[in-house]
Amino acid sequence: MQPNWDDLRVFLALAREGSLTGAARRLGAGVATVSRRVERFEGALGVPLFLRHQSGYSLTDQGVALLPRAEAAEEALAGLRHDADAQDLIQGHVRIASIESLITPLLVPALAPLLAAHPGLDVEILFSTQAVNLHRRDADLALRMLRPDHGHLRVRQLVVMGFGLYGPPDGARPIRQISWPDHVSLGTVLAWSRAFAGPDSPHLAVNTLDSQVEAVRLGLGQAVLPHFLARPAGLTLISPNLPDGAGMERPIFMVTHADLAGSCRVSAVAEAIADSITARRAEFGPER
Repeated sequence: MQPNWDDLRVFLALAREGSLTGAARRLGAGVATVSRRVERFEGALGVPLFLRHQSGYSLTDQGVALLPRAEAAEEALAGLRHDADAQDLIQGHVRIASIESLITPLLVPALAPLLAAHPGLDVEILFSTQAVNLHRRDADLALRMLRPDHGHLRVRQLVVMGFGLYGPPDGARPIRQISWPDHVSLGTVLAWSRAFAGPDSPHLAVNTLDSQVEAVRLGLGQAVLPHFLARPAGLTLISPNLPDGAGMERPIFMVTHADLAGSCRVSAVAEAIADSITARRAEFGPER
């Protein structure tokens, strides 16, 4: 017969209390149950653990010898439970790779309540126009405009981001085209911008969206911009479509490595971001 872990608790309670009544009270069990389980524990170990007296119970020499091991087992089990409970806590480090346009207006506000509620959670947000490699764990979670077509990944489309050609708030139509540098890997948006530019149109190339929005606001030119950034800046929507009538939209995907599906910290961050973005879905279209 193998010793039972619950019987170990009974042994320790009786050793500490010195009576069946005291041990029963400590364990929230009946006196008969305590007596029966002590006898079962002694049988499993094959040695007597207690001397029975009219005044109570005292440890035998064998019981005294085994008491430190029983206490060590109790401590180890308590540590195991503590560590298991800690796995349910939202703590640790989460690295996010994001599209630049989402960081300030969406990600930071979305994460603010989560970070305030969980001081043990550390978040790192990275911006790059290059797709990060989740398999190398360059990031735990990524927001992309292209759906990955291979790998052990979980992919969820959050929203469709709409773009338009925008000019200054006063409605002027400057001829300068503001866009991304040619080396930036945003081929689709660059192609949209070039569709509106004449062969001799002057250009201003800058690799941050905030700078592009500000340049248009100052009247330096026109630019293809996401609606949810251009509209709050008071810019004038010149056209929501390309010259050929085609729309300008890009899906936003949330991508995580499938192996992290059970991670509390990654799941909590992912849900906070997804909830915030989907709740503001209307802001991504051309009209409110």
